[in-house]
Amino acid sequence: MSDMSNVSNAFHTFIKEAPEQQQIWMETVQRLGASSKLDPKTEELAYIAVLAATRMESGLPFHVKHAKSLGAMREEIISAILVGLPAVGNVVIQSLPVAIKAYDEI
Repeated sequence: MSDMSNVSNAFHTFIKEAPEQQQIWMETVQRLGASSKLDPKTEELAYIAVLAATRMESGLPFHVKHAKSLGAMREEIISAILVGLPAVGNVVIQSLPVAIKAYDEI
């Protein structure tokens, strides 16, 4: 995790207050990512869709910027958020302002 500027306050607290558990968590996340058969950009877009569907907006800035660094276009970010619309309803649209703001930041 190189750029910590877009990590949520909750995750910063996790790092600070529970470093051993956070290290184990990150090792697990890395192993899961390594076993994925999706290319990195698709994986990140799928993760953004899950964040939107589960209403975890605090994680969006970090993951949107990561997806952008992997070549995701603004429209792909929006589509990833809206992919959950039929399944979970309009709760996903709450993620749009957070994701678009993060994408448009330099």
